[in-house]
Amino acid sequence: METLQAAFVLFVFVPLVNPAPPLQQESLQFYEYDTDVSMGSLTQQDYEMKSKDIRKDGTNVSLDTSLMLQSDDSQLDVPPTKDTNLPTCLLCVCLSGSVYCEEIDIEAVPPLPKETAYLYARFNKIKRIAASDFADITTLRRIDFSGNRIEEIEDGAFSKLLLLEELSLAENRLVKLPVLPPKLTTFNANQNRIKSRGIKANAFKKLTNLAYLYLGHNALESVPLNLPESLRILHLQYNNITTITDDTFCKSNNTRYIRTRMDEIRMEGNPIVLAKHVNAFSCLRMLPVGTYY
Repeated sequence: METLQAAFVLFVFVPLVNPAPPLQQESLQFYEYDTDVSMGSLTQQDYEMKSKDIRKDGTNVSLDTSLMLQSDDSQLDVPPTKDTNLPTCLLCVCLSGSVYCEEIDIEAVPPLPKETAYLYARFNKIKRIAASDFADITTLRRIDFSGNRIEEIEDGAFSKLLLLEELSLAENRLVKLPVLPPKLTTFNANQNRIKSRGIKANAFKKLTNLAYLYLGHNALESVPLNLPESLRILHLQYNNITTITDDTFCKSNNTRYIRTRMDEIRMEGNPIVLAKHVNAFSCLRMLPVGTYY
């Protein structure tokens, strides 16, 4: 009878001494410094262990350190400027002749692929455009530097861009205009600090393809001279323009002259009263927008 009881006790308690199933837990692996490993291989449970030290090769290494070793350079909080020496197409996005370098805090124009046709470098911290920036990029057709901090453009910076059609320097800190390339159709310098003395007398005269000229929200005292016949849209709103002449838009010595292409002139926000200069608009199909009394 005692033998049977002992056997029964053994039968009942044997399952209790079997090892329990292992906990569902990912193992934490260490990698050598140069191994290409992403942080995605660590589970949430691993990440929550970061307060514990893990011993490796006899040295205490915290999980924070291991994460730093395993993370790639993009985790470091370093502004991507030209000084990082990163290739432009890693710093920016290059796609079919277009380079997009928007909102990445660059402080200078990055080196561009020679086949670049369109450059978008809006909303950065660029302060200066050098003549060397585009010396070898003769394929450019559009450049947009809106929303930077540009104060200076070196002489000849755009002189070799014979195919350039659209240029935007809006929302910068320019006080004068650079020499513009001859085939421009659109030029935008809205919201700068440009005064009339910062625009040469013949700045636009030879731009025979220029159709859209935006110079609003500057500090101009007069309308730029020698505007080309090709001009369709002219924005001069919110400057300091106080006077215009009969030759500003028309030709005082030719009463039959008509500006057939001019569709819009905006001059609101200037201290000039347009009704005092009626003859200045005699060649226009539409009166300028602005104050008349």
